[in-house]
Amino acid sequence: MATVTKTSSAKQIGLSSRPISPRKRAGREETSRICVAQRARMLSAAARVVSEVGCGGMTVSRVTSRAGVSRRTFYDLFDSREDCFLAVFNDAIARVESAAGPPYEHAQGGWVEQVRAGLGAVLGFFDEQPGLGSLLVVDALAAGPRVLARRAEVLAGLARVLDRGHTAAGRRSSAKAEPPPLTAEGIVGGVLAVIHARLLEDGHGRLQGLLNPLMGMIVHPYLGRSAAAKELTRPSPKTPRRASRPSTAQDGQDPLAGLDMRLTYRTLRVLAAIASQPGASNRRIAEQAGIHDQGQISKLLTRLTRLGLIANNGEGQAKGEANAWTLTPKGEQIEQAIQIGAGS
Repeated sequence: MATVTKTSSAKQIGLSSRPISPRKRAGREETSRICVAQRARMLSAAARVVSEVGCGGMTVSRVTSRAGVSRRTFYDLFDSREDCFLAVFNDAIARVESAAGPPYEHAQGGWVEQVRAGLGAVLGFFDEQPGLGSLLVVDALAAGPRVLARRAEVLAGLARVLDRGHTAAGRRSSAKAEPPPLTAEGIVGGVLAVIHARLLEDGHGRLQGLLNPLMGMIVHPYLGRSAAAKELTRPSPKTPRRASRPSTAQDGQDPLAGLDMRLTYRTLRVLAAIASQPGASNRRIAEQAGIHDQGQISKLLTRLTRLGLIANNGEGQAKGEANAWTLTPKGEQIEQAIQIGAGS
């Protein structure tokens, strides 16, 4: 009895005395990559939907329609609409941190220079990605309790960064009194309110033009009036253009945009199977993609051929010879885009 229980528990947590075959391991990795690619595609679609119709207009139907996936696929990856928005929010936060973290950490000259470098990078990111900036600052306010809780965590982290101004104030004679305990939280709220208002204005200018006024607002409670006035007169930094790179779902752009097809799980499996085994037959592709109906695999292959994504190099062979499928240059681009979206 004890042996049965132990074995059952091992299966439940995924343990097994049998080694996983290379074929099964490759299949699992391929399945995981496809799921990640579909998730990235839906995050991209959700970000674009929110930029067009706002958080309130972001429905499951709009996201799946824009992404070209089924509702079943959506609910395989997300529990709800809010769950999807939270994933988009976290993805955007990660991108902002990636943009602002290095400038903040490498800035020379202490707290003021660090905050200035980090804030300038954030404003520059919002200028480059206004849709994601609006999603983070404006749309998140109406996205539900889980998103608001995550937002509160982010703002608390920003307040802790600004609260280091207490140390800077202790080293400056211009700071005559200790700022109140909630100073950092108030500054974060004020900065966000200014950015929020600008994002709602039609045809607003570049947000980086706010760097000096916002820095004056930030340093005044800690370092005094003269330090704030100095920030107002500093030259605005020139933001270098980022090197071009392939579009990804994290850019708020769909790497597979323009593909006139519904990107189903089975379609991705078929493309991945052909990419991994050029020259494979119908039967081999069906086995690799987990499709048991030969009629269905034939329809999928015919559809992908019409779309110009695959080609049958076995055509013209003697009757009875197996087909030999390969990706076309267009198909290779799609497969590469899937890999980029999957982060592989």
